[in-house]
Amino acid sequence: MSSTFSPAPRPTWRPATAVWLLSLWLAVAGNLPLWLRVNELAGSTAQRLALLGGFGVVVLGITAGLLSLLAWPRVFRPVATALVLVTAFNTHFMLQYGAVIDPTMLANVVQTDVREVRDLMSWDLPITLLLVAGLPLWAIWRRPLALRRWLPQTGRNALGAFVGLVAVVAATLLTYQDLASLMRNHKELRYMVNPVNTVYAASRLAVDQLPRQVQALKPVGEDARLGASYSGQAKPPLLMVVVGETARAQNFGLNGYARNTTPALARWQAEEGLVNFSQVRSCGTNTKVSVPCLFSPLTRTQGGDRTAEHENLLDVLQRAGLAVLWIDNQAGCKGVCARVPHASTLDLTLPGLCDSGECLDPAMLVGLDERIAALDPVRRARGVVLVLHQMGSHGPAYFKRSAPDRKPFMPECTSITLSDCPPAQLVNAYDNSIAATDHFLDLSLQWLKAREQSGANATGLIYLSDHGESLGESGLYLHGLPYAMAPQQQTHVPMVAWLSPGLQQRSGVAEKCLRAQGDQPLSHDHLFHSVLGLMDVQTAAHDLALDLLAPCTASWAERGAVMRTAAN
Repeated sequence: MSSTFSPAPRPTWRPATAVWLLSLWLAVAGNLPLWLRVNELAGSTAQRLALLGGFGVVVLGITAGLLSLLAWPRVFRPVATALVLVTAFNTHFMLQYGAVIDPTMLANVVQTDVREVRDLMSWDLPITLLLVAGLPLWAIWRRPLALRRWLPQTGRNALGAFVGLVAVVAATLLTYQDLASLMRNHKELRYMVNPVNTVYAASRLAVDQLPRQVQALKPVGEDARLGASYSGQAKPPLLMVVVGETARAQNFGLNGYARNTTPALARWQAEEGLVNFSQVRSCGTNTKVSVPCLFSPLTRTQGGDRTAEHENLLDVLQRAGLAVLWIDNQAGCKGVCARVPHASTLDLTLPGLCDSGECLDPAMLVGLDERIAALDPVRRARGVVLVLHQMGSHGPAYFKRSAPDRKPFMPECTSITLSDCPPAQLVNAYDNSIAATDHFLDLSLQWLKAREQSGANATGLIYLSDHGESLGESGLYLHGLPYAMAPQQQTHVPMVAWLSPGLQQRSGVAEKCLRAQGDQPLSHDHLFHSVLGLMDVQTAAHDLALDLLAPCTASWAERGAVMRTAAN
């Protein structure tokens, strides 16, 4: 007689059980930064309990409702795995840097490069991933969901989503007054709800930005031409635009900072006519927004901070017949330089300047004369606009942004876990990066002055940072908060300009007048129009009201009349 043995059936999860257990874990453990923040903001003990309980049920209901719609055996595992990992990563960066997850932040993540990722890696990250994601991932992959016929399972999934919705509505009604007040006064909380923040940000990114990226850009300045100053010119103009990175005006020595972080620029200001602009606001709080907005024909209120639909300043300059070159020491030009000659420092091997897979900013000046000589000779003979995109003060590894022999402020923080550093050491590391920018701008100005003295060009420089930085104020680090919530440390940026005697003469700019503009409120909106005015590019796209040089140009009224005539 023979007997057969069948293996015990593999244990499975009932879909509803898996959904609600995972939702509970994500709502509690996956939202620790949110609950810590709510606890800080709540008043009395009773209010704290009401907010934590009511808001907790809202988060639980939203998460469970979302997962219920996805509770299919072949779908649930990969989706749940992705949401758990996203929640764990979000938890780490929200705890470490006070970050929030909105569409712009997610776009930054998509566009980041290896150097930036490396700087954000720390031993705290795998620990957070293990604590937040370890248990739910083990449970998800240990047991599959039980198989059900599709029609009954559809009904169960819909019921689960409905129960989640009921829980959200009930909790909101019971705690409406406290919850509405909290969300109205602290809008950042809506971007701290894991993993809903990422789902929302990804949806917005796909709906708002992806369609625009496949559309052809609208032309700008199709009437662009070079003005009268190019007729019979002895020395063609060469303007260097330095796009700074993560420099905040508060730590800039020229703006009255207690430390002399800009000694070289102070010397150029006193002896060579450099002008400092102390009241400048950025267009965004991150590179992905601010760099395209800097070169956009649109102001921030007109949509310059959104995905570009128009050509930019470099396109107009090139259309007018000038030579344009972009050199990048950062994570790319965010599309601004896509249609003009451009180069990167990524492949440079310069001992002392390019170590550990990245370069210090002075590397952009190495071989610069040869790069310019390689540009189209006809365009180069008319004039050159050169853009240098800095690594600047990019965090969190501020200590990497200054050379070992150029660190005036010590001891400095050498950790990327910024909250672990003594505040004074963190500021030292950041101030050393500002001092490094001062040194880089000094070298750039010396190079420009030498070009002027050799008779090659009439030269000038405009430096403007893309956004600022938080260094622990109010528990915030780095940058990237939604603009409406961002502190001034992330939006108040430094800006300087220097025009050689030759460029002053050909542009008609009165230095004394320009210096008087130093304390006027300015923004990124002014760069597009100011460069057009300085380079004497005639086009109806040039708005004199946003040209900060226009009031100081002897012929600005005549130029305005010409442009108005062209526009009509």
